[in-house]
Amino acid sequence: MIQDLHAHTYYSFCSSDTPEAVVEAAVRGGVKQLGFCDHNYGVGCARTDFCWNQGTRLHSDYEKTLVRYYDHMNTIRDKYKNKIRIFCGIEICTLDCEHSYALPTGADVSFFDFCLVENLDDPRSITGGDIFSFAKRCGCLTGIAHTDLFAFIKARGDDPYRYFRRMAQEGIFWELNVNYDSLHSFKSHDYVTEFLKNKEQQDIVRRSGVRLSVGFDSHIAKEYKPERIKATCAALQKAGLHLVFEGR
Repeated sequence: MIQDLHAHTYYSFCSSDTPEAVVEAAVRGGVKQLGFCDHNYGVGCARTDFCWNQGTRLHSDYEKTLVRYYDHMNTIRDKYKNKIRIFCGIEICTLDCEHSYALPTGADVSFFDFCLVENLDDPRSITGGDIFSFAKRCGCLTGIAHTDLFAFIKARGDDPYRYFRRMAQEGIFWELNVNYDSLHSFKSHDYVTEFLKNKEQQDIVRRSGVRLSVGFDSHIAKEYKPERIKATCAALQKAGLHLVFEGR
């Protein structure tokens, strides 16, 4: 299965592509499953100036914009249903800082196909490093975005196998982020490189039963590199590891 569960559109302020442009790039690249995953503050605030100047928690129409985004992505899903399988997710910022980009406490995201939680390993995260409680708050299939989980688990003093096993039991998956574009300064994630060559880490994840996802984290459709998605999905399959939504 060639799967990319991390794609951004113009709903994210750091991207300007239409959903159609993103889908077409994925289809041309041979991707079979695509997950839209725009930033919660981009979707929820709707206006760049409002987000940057006032903070996301002040937006009274936040939940309406979440629903509008989901409805829009469903029209894209229907439009391309004969070419590619599309999932509608949302990337959740958990940073409690100056501009308050974090998902508001009362915002409902349970109707999304999945969410990707970022900043789990940041001291400012509203999760407090507890993905298990936060996943229950989200109410939908939850993944951990672009985080070196082995380093995170070690810093917490937890056992990797037991941690991943609990993730598997509670339906939480781990994203391997393979971005490589100008927005990210053409830098790859070291934790992904390490995991793809570290047999011990792979064995822990395999035995735990936790599912993985692969995401290019695309913000610029013309810089999309589907070969990175294909190579990573193939490597995981060869290692006997399973993707979330595999078989669907």
